[in-house]
Amino acid sequence: MQQTIPQPAVATARRNARIRRTASTLLGHALLLLVAGLFIIPFIWLVITSLKPTNQIFTDPLIWIPSPIMWSNYTKALTSPAFPFLRLLSNTLFYAVLSTIGTVLSSTVVAYAFARMEFRGRNLIFAITLATMMLPGIVTLIPNYVLFRWFGWVGTYAPLIVPLFFGSAFNIFLLRQFMMTIPFDLTDAAYIDGASDFTVLWRIMVPLVKPALLVIGLFQFMAAWNDFQGPLIYLDKAAEYPLVLGLYAFQTSRGATVEWNLMMAAALVTTFPIILLFFLTQRYFIEGIALTGLKGA
Repeated sequence: MQQTIPQPAVATARRNARIRRTASTLLGHALLLLVAGLFIIPFIWLVITSLKPTNQIFTDPLIWIPSPIMWSNYTKALTSPAFPFLRLLSNTLFYAVLSTIGTVLSSTVVAYAFARMEFRGRNLIFAITLATMMLPGIVTLIPNYVLFRWFGWVGTYAPLIVPLFFGSAFNIFLLRQFMMTIPFDLTDAAYIDGASDFTVLWRIMVPLVKPALLVIGLFQFMAAWNDFQGPLIYLDKAAEYPLVLGLYAFQTSRGATVEWNLMMAAALVTTFPIILLFFLTQRYFIEGIALTGLKGA
């Protein structure tokens, strides 16, 4: 005979379950807010310091609200001869845009070859491509520099841009895994209609892998925008510096004396375009990462 559970007991169990779920949700949100706070506090301090007079930067106790608010710090930073913002910005855009185009184009073509084209040694070549990811960049730094110096490229953007037109192992792997999940019936039908591999790639595959392409493009653009080591090694003329290297030159332009309020203003202006880009593309960026993760699973 089936035992009947009293209604008050059922109501109590449901209430307890709701309480546990609510407590778990609140705890999760509290942890997220804590971690977010750890990341955002330095940025808030950056903004506050950029608006402070010089005598309010290092005080005890700390001054969180500047008085007066020095908006002129941005004008001084951006008009300083040591930080020619427009020239640095144009150099950075040149580097970031070309490197992003090279990475996306080359990785797409190579990934398509690994995913859809049959040729002898394909799996071996793909394994060798993936094996290059195991080499730390510091290991190949000196050989690359010697090679580019032999080419006569040192002092130009060629060492930073040209290699990206030959693909990136991680991006190739990501796109190849994405393409492998696309039904072969689509491409087989195109081949039957007389389409070439080039047509199949640009008319069928590229539109279907746009989320992955967007993720790769954004990652590369941000990496190029924030790249410090590459320009530091290969560029030797101040007129060719990108923003990040120009920011370092601005910091060291007055020796040991650093005007931290102007430095923070310049740093915020350097960071702002990337922050704006992320917010403008946040929806597509997150969608691309989610779809890429599902397709590559």
